[in-house]
Amino acid sequence: MSRIAEIAAALAGYDPKALGVDAVQGFLARLAGPAAMTQVEHVALRDALGRVLAEDIVSPVSVPPHDNSAMDGFAFDGALLPADAASYDESITLRVVGTAFAGTAWRGSLAPGDAVKIMTGAVMPAGLDTVIPQEFCFVEGERVRFPAKALRRGDNRRLAGEDLMQGRPALLRGERLSPAAIGMVASLGLPMVPVLRRLRVAYFSTGDEILSLGELPREGAVYDSNRYTVSGLLARLDCELIDLGLVRDDPASLAATLQRAAGEADAIITSGGVSVGEADHTRAVMQQLGDMAFWRVAMRPGRPMAVGLIPKPGQPDGPAVLFGLPGNPVAVMVTFLAFVRPALLRMMGCHERACTPPPLLRARSASAIRKKAGRTEYQRGRVEWVPGAEPQVRIAGNQGSGVLSSMVEANGLVVLHHEQGSVAAGDMVDVMMFEGVI
Repeated sequence: MSRIAEIAAALAGYDPKALGVDAVQGFLARLAGPAAMTQVEHVALRDALGRVLAEDIVSPVSVPPHDNSAMDGFAFDGALLPADAASYDESITLRVVGTAFAGTAWRGSLAPGDAVKIMTGAVMPAGLDTVIPQEFCFVEGERVRFPAKALRRGDNRRLAGEDLMQGRPALLRGERLSPAAIGMVASLGLPMVPVLRRLRVAYFSTGDEILSLGELPREGAVYDSNRYTVSGLLARLDCELIDLGLVRDDPASLAATLQRAAGEADAIITSGGVSVGEADHTRAVMQQLGDMAFWRVAMRPGRPMAVGLIPKPGQPDGPAVLFGLPGNPVAVMVTFLAFVRPALLRMMGCHERACTPPPLLRARSASAIRKKAGRTEYQRGRVEWVPGAEPQVRIAGNQGSGVLSSMVEANGLVVLHHEQGSVAAGDMVDVMMFEGVI
């Protein structure tokens, strides 16, 4: 039994002519795994944004390395606070015996009732565990006075190792390095990080009706937008891009391009040619070259789709995973976000929790939306934040699957789920947000 057939047999109710969105996501979770990603590279931290960790990073130091002050104020022994400080109306007066600056430890001696003026980030002097912010204080010569009920013992002190503890994992293998993660690695003093090699993705557009940029317009033809959209989406994932251009509706050319793509890439993305039209040769060529599944997905836009495995000619490595996307520009983007992006993240070696479509935001629909149960619909929308109320989403322009202008206007996709019916104005809906993804 082929790999595709094995996965299909394991999915309850699998029907390639009417496949639900959840079933597609489940299928791809089994098909696209991280097995190919074993090669480790050591890169400079400044070049590691978007890369996937190949090994756990164990903290060589504690962060912070010592107890320190969380703000400018006066450090003192919190034992001086009364037990009922919250209801204590009297003030506490302490003697100020020095100043602790960030970057150097204060080395003076302390007596009971003493305090040290302290700056944010300065090491807490031994025996002192609480900081009263300076804005709560009245300074009178060498004395500082403050209301006892302004704080509790231990307030405004950062503990050594509070962020990261020496010898414990700071980041785990499979973490995709975000700006925050890179900052955390920098806080450990590590200039290099071990990462998995970039996922190699080949992509091309198909169709005799497609014009390359720079060609003169002709009747019945459109310029190739899909290849540039896919390129941008892949760049967001920091993949290694292999642009194979535009392939005409010729079986020999399609076969040669797919074989080249399989030889050079871990994954292949095509747009167009996966429907059942007479000129859609891509479908037939894919069947000849690989182990393929062709679907009619119960969704809009993006109904026709193909996935499969194309062997690498003369290579022992596993096959390339192929994603045959629809030809309409918006359908390409929707199917990429819903299906391809999570699969590629999984192939990159990311944690499973990261291998999901973008998260959904609940928002109130500004208008009624017509919808029949039995398919998942993705409508372009514009989310706006209303002070003191739930976010509001309005449908963004023409929803035709070839209309890119409304995709540009939108900042999210209103997700109308499979069993969901029409939406009334004011109803709450789910929105898949775009920020940082497209």
